[in-house]
Amino acid sequence: MRRIAVPLALLSVVGFVPGIGRDNPLIQVMSLISRDDVKRALNYPDANRGPILSEWIQLTEINAPSGKERERAENIRRSLEPLHLNKIYYDAKGNLIAVRKGLGQSRAVVIDAHLDTVFKEGLKIKAQVRDGKVFAPGIGDDTRNLEAVLASIRALDEAGIKTVADLIFVFTVEEETSMDGARQFIADNKDRIGSYVALDGGYEGLTYGGIGINWYTHHFIGPGGHTRSSTPPYSATLPLSRAISRIYQMELPKQPVVNLNIGMLGGSQVVNAKADDAWFTVDLRSTDQKTIDEYEAKIAKILREEADRAGMEVRTDVLSKLPAAQIDGNRDSFTVRMAEAVHQALGFENPPLSRAGSNNSNVALLAGLPALSTGAAPCGDSHSLSEWCQIEPFYKGIKKVIMLEIALAGIADKE
Repeated sequence: MRRIAVPLALLSVVGFVPGIGRDNPLIQVMSLISRDDVKRALNYPDANRGPILSEWIQLTEINAPSGKERERAENIRRSLEPLHLNKIYYDAKGNLIAVRKGLGQSRAVVIDAHLDTVFKEGLKIKAQVRDGKVFAPGIGDDTRNLEAVLASIRALDEAGIKTVADLIFVFTVEEETSMDGARQFIADNKDRIGSYVALDGGYEGLTYGGIGINWYTHHFIGPGGHTRSSTPPYSATLPLSRAISRIYQMELPKQPVVNLNIGMLGGSQVVNAKADDAWFTVDLRSTDQKTIDEYEAKIAKILREEADRAGMEVRTDVLSKLPAAQIDGNRDSFTVRMAEAVHQALGFENPPLSRAGSNNSNVALLAGLPALSTGAAPCGDSHSLSEWCQIEPFYKGIKKVIMLEIALAGIADKE
């Protein structure tokens, strides 16, 4: 006969004992940590520091531009094959998925780490270790979390841990560009998901809400001409420059916070031509969807006014719209409260909790799933060639991932 030891807070969520233990997630996590098998799992990162660091670096040095992640995915797939997994496969989008079956008595816990980076194809990456840090493009975003997932699976295997819920590890594609990998996975699996954890950024705390992200390319269209031509008098770069100046002069609220960036712009292909199509991009973000809509309208008004002033046309291409993802009550959900307790139990004092996630957890939240995001190491200079992560805290970060898996999925004992 099988005896099931499950955190009481989990029991109340999955329907075994309604209402019991919801106020004591920290007690439940501390109880789990005191178990001998969980102690063995948590010992794994410290006992395997060298191999973990080596594999982390090796994965980072496989460049994985968004949409071209297969080489890195194949490397991970080969690492997964010797582990105690029930299924390893690619889905239609190219996500690599590994299933570690539990007792099947509650919905699955998903652990997501994305495969892709922001760097160009052909970039040669060579990591450097110095002063307690490892430096390399993509070392943190998101390779630290890919390695944390691999190490956590090995830790569960070594400790012989069986969970109540299935654990689904999904190594997603295209997080940096479209989040379409997460969209595909969730569309295929939504009904079986109980908790969704996106490992992407963060360390001391977690996010439980998703920031809205709108990307646009705005074009001013004019007749063009030669530098010396008297007609037309202006390059389309004139209304572009005026519009950019006015957009940056807008006062942005701090509550709810609005982030705005003009990251790319272009015009004529040669020096001695007036641009007939001058364009720039806008990245507009906020945790409040009504505020995003308000600033989208303000920018559109500026564009129309400057186009009319120059006697030109304006055209806007929407590159991507990810609505703000805020689920009422998610802060007090089992998923978030248990994850907060995991941080506290592992010594993260007063872990910061934010509603401004910007990763695959947004997609899960928009699908109505209890979701959060956190990460396995403190890192800096994300999306740059000088990206770095601290090494020592990474092993604690792996322990956090292990405990998130155990606490959210529940643990089963064999008699």
